[in-house]
Amino acid sequence: MITKIQPVAFLLGRIALGAVFVAHGWQKWSEWGIDGTAAAFEGMGVPAPQLSAYFAATVELVGGALLILGALLPVVGVLLAADMLGALFIVHLEAGFWSAEGGYEFVLTLAAAALVIGFSGGGALAVDRLFGKRGEVDQAEAEKAEQAA
Repeated sequence: MITKIQPVAFLLGRIALGAVFVAHGWQKWSEWGIDGTAAAFEGMGVPAPQLSAYFAATVELVGGALLILGALLPVVGVLLAADMLGALFIVHLEAGFWSAEGGYEFVLTLAAAALVIGFSGGGALAVDRLFGKRGEVDQAEAEKAEQAA
């Protein structure tokens, strides 16, 4: 049963997480623009704000789209996690845990989810999986584990 639901669960997780990243990347590119994003980053004390704005906007937009597709997942997971950990340590850490108070709760969750999905293999419906890249438990192994449980 789990092996039949797992590809759909991975797909839904990739879509949800990817959509959040795409939305934030799109916001940086189109709503605020890179100059506006860089100005906001500068005000938050982000080092090299112009370069950081390009990095964050691109990684979030392109990385989010690649998450949805399930392509290049380990690389994308690490880049998105690095982006969020930068936000955590540079901007949100001093505000404490709760995101409602400007804390790092949300960016930590996004970083962890990006790593989990990035190294999960993405499920049977991921581009990486469809083109032969391995990253998840073999079907026979999954069935054995399910029967043993």
